[in-house]
Amino acid sequence: MANFLKFLRPAIFSEKKIFLITKNMTSNVDIKDMRQPYKHKNEAFLEEHLVSREPFKQFESWFNEACKCETIIEPNAMCIATSTREGMPACRMVLLKEFGKNGFKFFTNYGSRKGSELVISVENPFAALMFYWEPLNRSIRIEGSVQKMSVEECTDYFHSRPKSSQIAACVSPQSEVIPSRQFLIDRELELLNKYAHDQVPKPEKWGGFIVAPTSFEFWQGQTTRMHDRIRFRLKKDEEICDNVLVHEGEDGWVYERLAP
Repeated sequence: MANFLKFLRPAIFSEKKIFLITKNMTSNVDIKDMRQPYKHKNEAFLEEHLVSREPFKQFESWFNEACKCETIIEPNAMCIATSTREGMPACRMVLLKEFGKNGFKFFTNYGSRKGSELVISVENPFAALMFYWEPLNRSIRIEGSVQKMSVEECTDYFHSRPKSSQIAACVSPQSEVIPSRQFLIDRELELLNKYAHDQVPKPEKWGGFIVAPTSFEFWQGQTTRMHDRIRFRLKKDEEICDNVLVHEGEDGWVYERLAP
């Protein structure tokens, strides 16, 4: 228990609160005192600190800083949110595999919940991404439309993965109900033997998506909770920038500050 507790926030380390968590989960656990300091007010993220007047270079700048931060293990981990046709949302973590001005790419099982919601949702072919880099007190939110990547590109990437990961993609009917973990282990062993000396074929239901952004929001936390939020969005037709609330960007983008 001691080894486990050392990774938890000190704010919950009272005997009373540990008792509530471990012995009396029928009661609400009060964690209102869990509060961490963020940036000081003299470390505000201002418009003059933007490295570019278009969002892709700004994303790359912050992403590179996250990659250099030793306490961020997976800077490319992102939360992706989708929804059903009825508007029921769901979110989960995936890994970003490529980004550029054409969009943000990730791979998954097309038969999973997120995959099926993106594939079949002609009325709502959109997704939202979020990167959160706690040690830097920064996050980036991205919203945009989604398209499937080409079979050729997906196949090339699939065969660049470790063979064990290729096998896992074949084994798992992602998001479906299964009888036990042993079900997966047995199937894995079967395929490891089958493809011991052969190339693993990419499953038909496995592939990639690309999110083409229509907006970015760059967030930096302040201890006072007067957080900094700068949003880039595509410029509307015939929109006039007053350079007070809406500022002219580059490559068809505008940027504006949002209240925290």
